[in-house]
Amino acid sequence: MRLLLYNIRYGTGHQNGYHLPLPFSGFFKNSTVNFGRILNFIASVNPDIVALVEVDTGSYRTGHFCQAQTVADALGYNLVVEPKYKHNSLARKVPVLKQQGNAILTKQSVEHFHFHYFEEGLKRLVIQTDLKAIAIFIVHLSLKYRHRQNQLEQLHALTQGTEKEVIIAGDFNTFWGSRELNLFLAASGLQNANLSNAPSHPSHAPRRQIDFILHSSGIRIDNFYIPDVRLSDHSPLVCDFSCVLT
Repeated sequence: MRLLLYNIRYGTGHQNGYHLPLPFSGFFKNSTVNFGRILNFIASVNPDIVALVEVDTGSYRTGHFCQAQTVADALGYNLVVEPKYKHNSLARKVPVLKQQGNAILTKQSVEHFHFHYFEEGLKRLVIQTDLKAIAIFIVHLSLKYRHRQNQLEQLHALTQGTEKEVIIAGDFNTFWGSRELNLFLAASGLQNANLSNAPSHPSHAPRRQIDFILHSSGIRIDNFYIPDVRLSDHSPLVCDFSCVLT
């Protein structure tokens, strides 16, 4: 199976398209054209599972269309999508912010899905989606180191609640380096699919490994690569995997 992880930055682009005429002005622009390029890229990879971080679920930037739903309709995926802020968060009341979410798309049937929320941090959503043999968790961890460590502790507890093989995919914001995950990986038994620790951020000159696909021991990684795609500030991660029969 092929998994694509991509933080698409709400389709708002990167570098000159994002920072002109003023720094960060791209955040407020219509994202239709660049998102069309992202959609074409996803189609070219032809993944079985797509984990999307920073999805616009229907603000004015997209003409009030959910980007994840657009991908699902165009390419034939089952969809689980949710705004990434907790229900009682102030961000759920702010225009544009309240439409910012994460999503998972899959060509397999979804047995069950659940929205968990971390106890700390602004971005608290964890999307758990159970497929036939795999439980997939989509995350976008906090910008604050202390919050990230608490979130990892809670994420470990969540992964212990399933008997399926586990994949965790997302933007971990590990600005202190991948060593931030050492204790989490040791405790959970999960492994990093990116064996060479190749960086994925920023996409025009990658130097940070902050996007991760982690997996349990019953999953074999057959191929992993990071395409040179610059439609967001993050590069996408592509992982081909199979389940090991025991």
